[in-house]
Amino acid sequence: MIPPRFASGAAAIAAIAALALPTAALAARKPSAQGRRAAPQFLVSLGDSYAVGYQPNPATGAPGTGSTAGFVYQTVGLAARRGWRLRVAQFGCGGATSSSILTQKGCPAGLRGPDYRPYEGKTQIAAAEAFLKRNRDKTGLITVSIGGNDVTACARAANAVTCVAQASGVLRANVKKLVTRLRRAAGPKVRIVGTTYPDVILGAYLSPDPATRSLADLSVIAFRTIINPTLKEEYEAVRGQLVDVTRGTGGFIPFDQTTDLPPFGTIPVAVAKICDLTWYCQYQDIHARASGYKIIADLVARTLPKNKQFG
Repeated sequence: MIPPRFASGAAAIAAIAALALPTAALAARKPSAQGRRAAPQFLVSLGDSYAVGYQPNPATGAPGTGSTAGFVYQTVGLAARRGWRLRVAQFGCGGATSSSILTQKGCPAGLRGPDYRPYEGKTQIAAAEAFLKRNRDKTGLITVSIGGNDVTACARAANAVTCVAQASGVLRANVKKLVTRLRRAAGPKVRIVGTTYPDVILGAYLSPDPATRSLADLSVIAFRTIINPTLKEEYEAVRGQLVDVTRGTGGFIPFDQTTDLPPFGTIPVAVAKICDLTWYCQYQDIHARASGYKIIADLVARTLPKNKQFG
């Protein structure tokens, strides 16, 4: 993501992407048989501003920083309830795209998250690869949040859905490279979990401008039929798993289901959820609130097999 917001308000049709995959054949990397006395395993995080838990200034909406409110950090606590002991190794960088994660060296200080692992002179993927190779037996989970920033410009296109469809080709190719390299570095057993995003452009429904308001409908099409399916295929190819954050945050609830939300009045439930779980309706900021990140963390934690010894 491009903190503190996607490139422009409506541009958040961009908040899309994420990474998908089934868990079926994956032999999970479970906690050591020595349990709580064993050293925690690494949760290796890659991606954009969602990966680093970006939060704007809650009082003003001014630019903020990465924070432990993010889903990666909340996953640690939720995973512990399932018998997993994890500690974060953060490689994410605010503003990352599926291209920059492969090509940009280093990450500016203001775009990092807690538990950041420095990689000046290296790309994000190269740094994560090196870390995984050194710590293959000490890594329990890899999470990836990438793709939303790849389609930001599509909100200004004459046909936003066509623009997203065209952008998805580059996204597919880059994610294929990314997850293939991660799987090779981590080995066959470490779990790779990708995340989609809340459909923050549903907040465009509140705009008095008909053209802007129409983006709410178009964003649902983009998430449901283009971005998420594209990513899902690539993550499945390396035996990873997608957690559908778009669905988990109510993004696909039909618009004819409504609720009352002051000061907006009667609005679709899907829109109300975006207002509650993200900063979009208040500040035109595409990032999740702590409560929104908690939903993502819960979805990620639920992919982990329960360790019955401690669960």
